[in-house]
Amino acid sequence: MASNRDTVLLETVRTHRARLAAAFLFGELADRRVANDNIRRFVVGIVLAAVACAGCVGTAFLLDFFDQQAAAQQLQEQQQQEQQQQFLPPTPTPTGDAP
Repeated sequence: MASNRDTVLLETVRTHRARLAAAFLFGELADRRVANDNIRRFVVGIVLAAVACAGCVGTAFLLDFFDQQAAAQQLQEQQQQEQQQQFLPPTPTPTGDAP
């Protein structure tokens, strides 16, 4: 039981020292918690949302670009096949008059 009291006392002293150091470095608690903290959080949230939106728009743009490129390539291949078929002589069709 004695060690438990010692541990509690040490934790209390550590907490008091941390609070005193924070007060010395940053001022009183009321002065440290100003509206700027919330405004900063809001601005950071807006910036993160804008970055996320830009990422989504960029991804959509790239996917659409690649889809259009694939469609254009497929159309070009179809046109090449049609041109090749135009230059080939027609294949004779078998008739029923076979000897």
